[in-house]
Amino acid sequence: MIAFIDLMQHAPALSVGVCLLGVVGILLARRSPNVREGVSLTTAVVNFVLVAWMFRQFEAGEEVGGTLIDIVPGLEIGFRVDGLGILFALVASGLWIVNTLYSVGYMRAHNEHKQTRFFACFAIAIAACMGGAFSSNLFSLFAFYELLTICTYPLVVHAETPEAKAGARRYVTYLLGASIGLMLPALFLVWNMAGTMTFADLPAALDASDASPFLIALTFVMFILGMAKCGIMPVHSWLPAAMVAPTPVSALLHAVAVVKMGVFGVSRIVLDVFGTDLLAELSLHHLLIAGASFTIVCGSLVALAQDNLKRRLAYSTISQLSYILLGLGLLVGVTGEDQVTHYQVSAGGILHIGVHAWSKITLFFAAGAIYVALHKTKVSQLDGVGRRMPITMTAFSIGALSMIGLPPAAGILSKWWLVESSVDGAYPWVLGVLFVSAMLNAAYFLPIVFRAFFKPVPEGEESGRKEAPWPCVLALSVTALGTLLLFFFPEVIVDLATAVAQGGGAK
Repeated sequence: MIAFIDLMQHAPALSVGVCLLGVVGILLARRSPNVREGVSLTTAVVNFVLVAWMFRQFEAGEEVGGTLIDIVPGLEIGFRVDGLGILFALVASGLWIVNTLYSVGYMRAHNEHKQTRFFACFAIAIAACMGGAFSSNLFSLFAFYELLTICTYPLVVHAETPEAKAGARRYVTYLLGASIGLMLPALFLVWNMAGTMTFADLPAALDASDASPFLIALTFVMFILGMAKCGIMPVHSWLPAAMVAPTPVSALLHAVAVVKMGVFGVSRIVLDVFGTDLLAELSLHHLLIAGASFTIVCGSLVALAQDNLKRRLAYSTISQLSYILLGLGLLVGVTGEDQVTHYQVSAGGILHIGVHAWSKITLFFAAGAIYVALHKTKVSQLDGVGRRMPITMTAFSIGALSMIGLPPAAGILSKWWLVESSVDGAYPWVLGVLFVSAMLNAAYFLPIVFRAFFKPVPEGEESGRKEAPWPCVLALSVTALGTLLLFFFPEVIVDLATAVAQGGGAK
């Protein structure tokens, strides 16, 4: 029993290990697709159960984690379960199960090549997410952040066409270039200024340092731009370029792993490196609010002009990610005496991490299902698709409502909190940004729904029902249902988001 308890103290490292063990099983079962995919699905379920156990321990106030590897004094790979990490891990591990199910149907329907490599890299990517989610220090986060970039490159280049190779080159060049050129130097600047990289100690140490305000501000900007996975403009163009990947990979990039690692990393930087007090003192949150607002509007405008469905969803993601960054900026700038109330409304950005994940993965699942069943990729080709694929397009409609911010989909929760935060934080002009964005979201999502359900099937095309394979339909139905359930039963994710905003991520 004592040995078991000691082992579970290292549950975050065990979570990473379970995913990597799944990689071994996938490779060993490469000649038996049923076994290989069974290993992948089993690994995802086991990992989620482990993350759920850590969530219960976190709720009970138990500390879980510890140092795994000491590289040199001050540089270590270490883990700790906290509110922000468990929120990200729950989203990533839960959606991995659904995405694995979807991938089975999609990859088999297309008879895709190198499926073993696909499932193996997928498992490594989730291992990197688990490592990043539970990292207790800045160096560990950087290491897993880079691992995620490297292991997703084979997924982006999967088709191995000239277009796929060009998109993958841009993907890896942007992400590695930004992280090595900006994030890595910023990491060592923080270490030099604060003398530590541990999240629990960094805000106080950095605040007490004798570093100049200019150097602190420069380091903050280097971190934000260096974490290009967050999709903020102008370091965003890798994201639409990566749409050359298969749809399950697009779902991984936009909902489960890559972009969520980006906004999660920025959340860490804001809450657990610089801290809200120091950022407010130096007025650095204004930069975050301005950059996020610009990206929200411009991303939506570019999305409006895209006829390719996946590219429209990609630019939508760029816009929607900045709602999270906007929420972080508003959290820093929040004012007022009733701090509990203000922290609750200012948790909208953190809440949007989970809300966006469930909604956007539904939209990408639907886009992939349309391609599998009807081989359509453009918005202009979707006339009457809702009559042929009613389940798929109903799920798409639910995801679209959530992205617009309309009930009964979960998106209204995080976006309403952002509206309240903009008022409480004395940023009334942000209300204009949120209103314009909502109108643009409606302008590029609702015409798709209208075409699908209210326009006839074009002459010469079959008019009978033709849904994608059942694993695809089941997966997108589950995520659409989850998007609705988050609206009616948001307690778990709301409590986590509020706790993170009120106490900082590493609490």
